[in-house]
Amino acid sequence: MASSETIVSPANPLLKDVRRAIARGSLTQQGWCVAETFHLLEEALRSSCEVKMVLAAESARWAAEGHVRRLPGVKVAVLPDALFQSISDTETSQGVMALVSPPAWRIEQLFRGNALVVVLDGLQDPGNAGAILRAAEAFGATGAIFLKGTVSPYNPKTLRASAGSLFRVPYLHGVNAELALAALRQNQVELFAGVPASGEPASGNGTVRWLASVDLTVKCGLIVGNEARGVGAELRSAALDVSIPTVGVESLNAAVAAGILLYEARRQRTLQSGAGPCPAQKHEA
Repeated sequence: MASSETIVSPANPLLKDVRRAIARGSLTQQGWCVAETFHLLEEALRSSCEVKMVLAAESARWAAEGHVRRLPGVKVAVLPDALFQSISDTETSQGVMALVSPPAWRIEQLFRGNALVVVLDGLQDPGNAGAILRAAEAFGATGAIFLKGTVSPYNPKTLRASAGSLFRVPYLHGVNAELALAALRQNQVELFAGVPASGEPASGNGTVRWLASVDLTVKCGLIVGNEARGVGAELRSAALDVSIPTVGVESLNAAVAAGILLYEARRQRTLQSGAGPCPAQKHEA
């Protein structure tokens, strides 16, 4: 059964550690990620992640305790509402924050089966990174690589934007581009770099291809670059440039573009397998 304690001091070491983790966009000193909102608490539990502790505002105490009441070893720390709000990372807090032990993934888990890997190259916006991981799960990606210089997957904003997908999609983070390329090549993954339709070609064959014209049914890696600079030269030189046809605008938000790339890969693979449209499409027909 879950146990409860009360914290009233802003100087409490646990709260100071949580504040630092939120401010730095990182794990706590104990290696826990900060998952704020009831939805993320539910997603962590559904994903069989270990919930170490739940911080709850006094006004949300009973709801928080109800979620973990039957779980052995989980502590609920109850804070006055004002104190909870002072550490919250959301504008309108729900009054609950779970400290979760993040999954530990092995590199081979990213390349299982007919691999579809998303490579985040220098993305800085945690909302974009989280939304991309959500799309990765939705469209059947086997994993993601957060290259060195990309926002941390443990940033609380990244986790919230992923809506819990970061608890389930295998990923590596802080990986050097050279090492990532070696792993991708070793696993026979073909690379495709998303570039604006008006971009200058930089891939090995000096061409830019429209997205629908490339074969994404093979083992492939979809590279999404920095919001301002795009895909870095090292990865782009090893990939085929692909563009999404647009009207009236030259480029798309990184998360939107990644979602379209992933959808096209899913569409091609579904057609190849002969499975036909997804259930939702059948229902609408």
